[in-house]
Amino acid sequence: MATGGSRTLWKGAITFGLVHIPVGLHTAASAQGVDFDWLDKRSMDPVGYKRVNKKTGKEIDKDDIVKGVKLDDDQYVVISPEEIEAVFPKTTQTIQIERFIDATELPFIFLERPYFVAPVNKSDKVYALLRETLIATGKIGLAKVVIATKQHLAALVPSGPALVLNLLRWGDEVKTLDSLELPAAGSRGVSAAEMKMAKQLVGEMSGSWNPDDFKDEFRIQVMKLVEKKAKAGEAKTVLQPEEEAPKSADVLDLTELLQRSLKGGSKAAAKPAAKPASRKAASKKAASEPAAKKAAPQKKAA
Repeated sequence: MATGGSRTLWKGAITFGLVHIPVGLHTAASAQGVDFDWLDKRSMDPVGYKRVNKKTGKEIDKDDIVKGVKLDDDQYVVISPEEIEAVFPKTTQTIQIERFIDATELPFIFLERPYFVAPVNKSDKVYALLRETLIATGKIGLAKVVIATKQHLAALVPSGPALVLNLLRWGDEVKTLDSLELPAAGSRGVSAAEMKMAKQLVGEMSGSWNPDDFKDEFRIQVMKLVEKKAKAGEAKTVLQPEEEAPKSADVLDLTELLQRSLKGGSKAAAKPAAKPASRKAASKKAASEPAAKKAAPQKKAA
């Protein structure tokens, strides 16, 4: 399946029952806003941040910095690196489907970031089977996945020929409506004439979804200005420090037949067969290096 030549950010497998579908994640969206970098106007060198004590204003060494979680009244609890490491989510290299739900059940407010999911290691047939099954049943998969040491709730959704993994906000991250004063549901207080005119207006403004119809006008105007200044010879050369390319984790080459899941074997027998040596090596390597780079580092805004 084509993914526009994008770099694989994460490799692992979709798992449910005894089914293992080796896949890779690819960025499905990119921020297209205008990035304003900080530059020293005297030398055009990049400007970074310093570690500064906010009370004294003095720069401090990184070895004197500890991590603390703020409580009420400016009180902090300090957590050591060892304590943080002990509760880090374990990297499993799996998109573990926990439940299938109706696609209409998931509110848009929970959607956070999409990734294209592509088959790897000749898993096209099982990948297509899962995609077509989700389309036929109107279901999506709710899964947990660890990316770059952070655990996410995610929805596995069919979208045309692709499966898309949408990272979700956790339930306690979405605020309730309790603090808002909203009109009661239903047409109470709305006259029949008002409803008729409103429906007519909506009908006149209705059309098909076409993402190309909607542009970031601010970005377009700024980039036109940038192009104009560049053509006028106003561009400045800035030498950026080189960054080391991130290493990707090993792929767990796992395949299972769907039929074995349908036979209702015991949970103990449901564990996928794998070579002990390769699984141990992959787990050790995954624990020692980040599984993927989620997104490009944010640039400093003016």
